[in-house]
Amino acid sequence: MSNMTDTPEKTSVAKPKIKHDWYQTDAQVVVTILLKNAPADKVKVHNGDRSLSVSAPLPDTDAEYSLELELAHEVIPSMSTHVVSPSKIEVKLRKKEGLRWAKLEGEGNEEKIKAIPQAVIDASGPPAPPKIYKKDWDKIEKEIKKMEEEEKPEGDGALNALFQKIYGEGSDEVRKAMNKSFVESGGTVLSTNWSEVAKDKVEVKPPDGLEFKKWDE
Repeated sequence: MSNMTDTPEKTSVAKPKIKHDWYQTDAQVVVTILLKNAPADKVKVHNGDRSLSVSAPLPDTDAEYSLELELAHEVIPSMSTHVVSPSKIEVKLRKKEGLRWAKLEGEGNEEKIKAIPQAVIDASGPPAPPKIYKKDWDKIEKEIKKMEEEEKPEGDGALNALFQKIYGEGSDEVRKAMNKSFVESGGTVLSTNWSEVAKDKVEVKPPDGLEFKKWDE
């Protein structure tokens, strides 16, 4: 009878595939690593001007997660930060230039399209109003007067227009005569002769066939 002892087979634990992604703002590039429950005190993040290195132990295993990136453009290491949460590791890289990155990794030789930093937009104030072309107001006024002169009012409209023209263009004595005669005559007389109107009160002169009466009579 053999005295051999069975040796248990070692079970290899598959290393989980950890996904990482990125997005950008005018000032930052944010790299997100979807590693859950990473111990914050053991997460190591190092980045140079054009590189990023992240390492962390994988929970419940002896393995370690590692990410090494050669960045497409330069960043400012001293202004870059990272945050570890239960669901992910987030690394915020401060851009050295306000460029719009076409990709996260690579030589960065593609055409550089400069983005406008938000601080510059805020400091510049509201956008300038659209250009307004200067109008020739003298010309417009002449055109309005021409249109008014071409209009031919009839009846009471024509009479009122005539009175307005006389009053507007008349002298102070003409205006005084018109006001005094109109008020004192109860609206039945409208004279422009101040020398005549000034002598005495203007009497009421109702149209033929009509009798003038006050409201209280």
